[in-house]
Amino acid sequence: MSKMRVVPKEPQIVSTGPTSTPDVFTHEWVRETTHFTAEFDKYLEILWKINPDMHGILKEAPDVEEAREAVYTYLEKCERAVFEVDNDLHITEKATIRECVRVLRSIFGPINESRSGCYPLEYLWELAHDRVEEMKKILSTGFLFELIHLFSGLTGSSFIYRDEESLRRNREEFHELKGREAGMYRSDQLDDLAAYIGKYFKKYPSGLEKDVARWRKRNKKRILEYFGADDDDWENYKWQLKHVIREARTLKELVEITPEQEESVDLTGKHGIPFGITPYYLSLMDRKMALGYDHAVRAQVIPPLHYVKEVIKHKEDRGETLDFMGEHDTSPHDLITRRYPMIAILKPFNTCSQICVYCQRNWELDTVLDKHADMGKTRIDDAIDWFAEHPAISDVLVTGGDPGIMTNERLDHIFGKLASIDHVTRIRLGTRTPVVLPMRINNGFVKILKKYHKPGTREIVLVTHFEHPYEISLDTLAAVEKVRKLGIGIYNQEVYTLENCRRFETAKLRRDLHLIGVDPYYTFNMKGKDETRDYHVPIARLMQERKEEARLLPGLDRTDEPVFNVPRLGKNHLMRWQDHRLVMIKPDGARVYEFHPWEKNIQQASTYLYTDVPIFEFLEEMERRGENKEEYRTIWYYF
Repeated sequence: MSKMRVVPKEPQIVSTGPTSTPDVFTHEWVRETTHFTAEFDKYLEILWKINPDMHGILKEAPDVEEAREAVYTYLEKCERAVFEVDNDLHITEKATIRECVRVLRSIFGPINESRSGCYPLEYLWELAHDRVEEMKKILSTGFLFELIHLFSGLTGSSFIYRDEESLRRNREEFHELKGREAGMYRSDQLDDLAAYIGKYFKKYPSGLEKDVARWRKRNKKRILEYFGADDDDWENYKWQLKHVIREARTLKELVEITPEQEESVDLTGKHGIPFGITPYYLSLMDRKMALGYDHAVRAQVIPPLHYVKEVIKHKEDRGETLDFMGEHDTSPHDLITRRYPMIAILKPFNTCSQICVYCQRNWELDTVLDKHADMGKTRIDDAIDWFAEHPAISDVLVTGGDPGIMTNERLDHIFGKLASIDHVTRIRLGTRTPVVLPMRINNGFVKILKKYHKPGTREIVLVTHFEHPYEISLDTLAAVEKVRKLGIGIYNQEVYTLENCRRFETAKLRRDLHLIGVDPYYTFNMKGKDETRDYHVPIARLMQERKEEARLLPGLDRTDEPVFNVPRLGKNHLMRWQDHRLVMIKPDGARVYEFHPWEKNIQQASTYLYTDVPIFEFLEEMERRGENKEEYRTIWYYF
């Protein structure tokens, strides 16, 4: 006997406006709880209430495969309904429906189930058949939240565009007006929006502001007194390097730290884990932690305990385990990395003036200011000779480590030898010295840049790494000005982490960078290295930031591109939807993305599957940090 076929109901697509469908962020039952993670059963109740058609389809299906057929038919009807003439949904809500259909088709697809070992349709079918207790052992609340929002979006009730009376009235009044009267009305609306942005900007001061500059003068005085030094010492970068803070005892005497941070730094010393902070960068930290402006500065260099323990665990195999980008497999020659046709990386120096916790090359660094970091003239010259033999490469990025702290003589030699290669028309120096050691940008350093910058023939460029407005100071402004006066561009590569991902936090950074003459270049999604999990942010948050926050800035303030670095292959541009897709939602609520290579539509190359941070867990962390999760409510619809 053939199995009974389940006939899916017509999709009930509702219009925007007042609705009885519960919003999981504002539903009164959720508001009564003191924590984001409420009871599984209650969220399951919301899931079925939000889309009773889907619940009915799953419940009536005798098995999972029958359910799959019926669900796919239902999704097709939902999508077709978007194109009906009498469908009065707003076009933006229709776009959300199409996106939700696309995602649900993907996560319910057998091929993606097979690739990921996850079976969302089967989980939902089991839940619809009242096997809740069994599924509680497998599924998280985060999984339910993902499906709640997908099911909501499917019915045209995403709640992205809340039809509040005041907003509806403003839209109607503007469209009824004409000419100057309409222009004045719209201008008033935009003033209100700018004031909304300004409210956030005030939360993230930079060192250009008078109060912060005054605090830092006091910090500088306190640090100099501790080391028995004076202002002349402070301005000497070699003095700064000589007095890099390397142990918890000194750090604790100069700034307040937590017991866990003290333990973490102690462990770096005992196990040879790279750690160090320049006196200058320490002066950017607030003496007391309670002020809170410096959280991103601290997080940049004070490693979490988990990080230290993971690096200790993999100390012997770190070259394989911690090399997320697979540089071992993209190095055609010693000291060189190559992932693209016309650019390659030269790594002549294998240490820094201080250590960034989530450094991409933490697997290569042995210690801060390692005496053996300079790769030596013979090895460096041999690597540069390789560039001379490859005329396709016109752009060389000199990085490390931080080659900016090499001696002037060594830098001059490297730049000179590269400049002697006719086909090298751009030399980039990747250095964090403008941020952590601005006094390094002295007359001797600038003279080298000027010597090899030849407009029309060869370009010299500085690429640096500001993470937060609070890293900007009057000293960095002065350092940047010295370089910009030569006609040399300075570009910023930012890493998007838990420490700079609050609403409008990096938007403020972009604005402040332009004020000092630095152009935003790339914003990197935090790499999925396990040792740095305390810094990870969902891809959806970066995409949300770019659409809802960066979009409100003037175009010149948002020149950077948000990217995900695919191991072995290189950058995937996140705002280009055709270059990645969401293929699965795991039981813990984590999204799995398939990233396509940059060669797509040029030549075939492998794709890459990446498991992201669950959005639900991210929002929990934001709430613990005092953020209002309601402000991030649209994050679920960034796929």
